[in-house]
Amino acid sequence: MASSETGGVVIVGSGLIGRNWAMLFASGGFKVKLYDIEQQQITNALENIRKEMKLLEKSDALKGSLSAEQQLSLISGCTTLAQAVEGAVHIQECVPENLELKKKIFAQLDRIVDDRVVLSSSSSCLMPSKLFVGLAHVKQCIVAHPVNPPYYVPLVELIPHPETAPATMDRTHALMRKIGQSPVRVLKEIDGFVLNRLQYAIISEAWRLVEEGIVSPSDVDLVMSDGLGMRYAFIGPLETMHLNAEGMVSYCDRYSEGMKRVLKTFGPIPEFSRATVEKVNQDMCLKVPDDPEHLAARRQWRDDCLMRLAKLKNQVQPQ
Repeated sequence: MASSETGGVVIVGSGLIGRNWAMLFASGGFKVKLYDIEQQQITNALENIRKEMKLLEKSDALKGSLSAEQQLSLISGCTTLAQAVEGAVHIQECVPENLELKKKIFAQLDRIVDDRVVLSSSSSCLMPSKLFVGLAHVKQCIVAHPVNPPYYVPLVELIPHPETAPATMDRTHALMRKIGQSPVRVLKEIDGFVLNRLQYAIISEAWRLVEEGIVSPSDVDLVMSDGLGMRYAFIGPLETMHLNAEGMVSYCDRYSEGMKRVLKTFGPIPEFSRATVEKVNQDMCLKVPDDPEHLAARRQWRDDCLMRLAKLKNQVQPQ
């Protein structure tokens, strides 16, 4: 039976998200056990984490007050689930986004944990009511959905199962704050959660504008990166409304009729058809060819930009 007295954290799955979670929890001073089914996967993950932390320290972007070596000393690997969960107060599942696989993992955990440890999934779209169905410890279950890459993008969506105890939400929220993340409480489950629903709304309208010949794929991206995205890096859409007039009431008085008129012109959900897919892909490949080398280089550039933005936000925004 696992105990939660010693305050350890378990990461189930050593892929990209799992490695990021391990680094984040170590940055907060937590002992972290990284579980996976094969020792070689763990060995590779620990080596990847070591290299990443050393680079972060060198670029003055390492989170937390501990040195890279101190943080690395807190992370260990384990190939036995029962041993991994001994002493855990929080278990963060990070296996691939497959409902049956995740349910299998949580069923295994359900049999070996006590009544205090939080069972958390990193799922980006699977509903808690489906993930945690039939578990004895369902009151301790929650989805904590990070944004890729979690080390640089601090948002975490916390989504409860209908039977999740309020204390589970409170504990997870406090834990995320402690390791420097920005948790938001999704008060009840909804398909797509919040981030993806907003993201899909933007994608849908961007796709329609391209499909209808209003704007090119590269220019619609520019509208976001050099327009809306610059605002939204610091304030959200509702505060933008509030600041773009003399408060929210003033904004709605001025602009609500225009917004409703435009919103009525939005078309149906796009089919993401092959013709438009090929058109968008052609434009994207002019900027970033879709071979593994170019995509990896662009992702690294993106992560470097996000690292710098995260440092800037920490400097200019009160915590």
